Amino acid sequence: MLGFFALPLLWLATAPFDAAPSLSVSWPQWTLANFRTMVENPYALGSLVNSVLLSLGVVVLVLTLGSIASYALSRVVIPGRDALLYALLLLSSIVTGTAAMVPTFQLMNQLRLIDSQVGVILVMAAGVMPTVIFILKDFMDTVPKSYEESARLAGAGPLRILWDVVVPIARPGLATIAVWSVVQVWGNFLVPYILLRSPDKQPAAVVMYTFYTEGGQPNLALISTFSLLFSVPVVAMYFFVNRKFGFRFHGGIKS
Repeated sequence: MLGFFALPLLWLATAPFDAAPSLSVSWPQWTLANFRTMVENPYALGSLVNSVLLSLGVVVLVLTLGSIASYALSRVVIPGRDALLYALLLLSSIVTGTAAMVPTFQLMNQLRLIDSQVGVILVMAAGVMPTVIFILKDFMDTVPKSYEESARLAGAGPLRILWDVVVPIARPGLATIAVWSVVQVWGNFLVPYILLRSPDKQPAAVVMYTFYTEGGQPNLALISTFSLLFSVPVVAMYFFVNRKFGFRFHGGIKS
């Protein structure tokens, strides 16, 4: 199993520096010409910027709305609350983006959000929102209510309590959700492929699909180099968040 996963990673680490990369893993003919070829591509670097913009838009949206919704569901007891959460999670797992793409496209067309990055952000944020709320509610449940009661006695309102009391304690959970949301958006191919028409608006996951030679063969030099740069931001973000917050929690407090 280690070899099964390690060989593609080894290829990804060596092929971008090979003058003539192939599908086999071999000692490369070291060169940096592949990076120059990628920079000369009119859409490569711009697509990485588009991926960053889409990821940031989704993260800001899901963290803001997901925090408010999960905090409300954690503190307000309503009939069928748990059933609602499980129903949202179940439906978001069953009705996948592929199955809902036709009505989603029709909805975006009626809202005139086709070929709009805002439309893509809204669709992808809606797709991950049920899971975000479900996970964040567990973090909100672990925040001691005595902290909120003290803030309420000082005259703080619900939103002020959420921002100044709950969010600082739940920051590790929010960081975990941020990383998970970026991963879901970063490699998403279907939604931007269907909703975006302009090549200069498409993210990296879609633009990579167009890297072919004039003969119709995959351009391995460009694909491998672009894939290496494509994976670096997510890996770097994971290590940064893991170092700063960690991914192990106990009682709402980082352990």
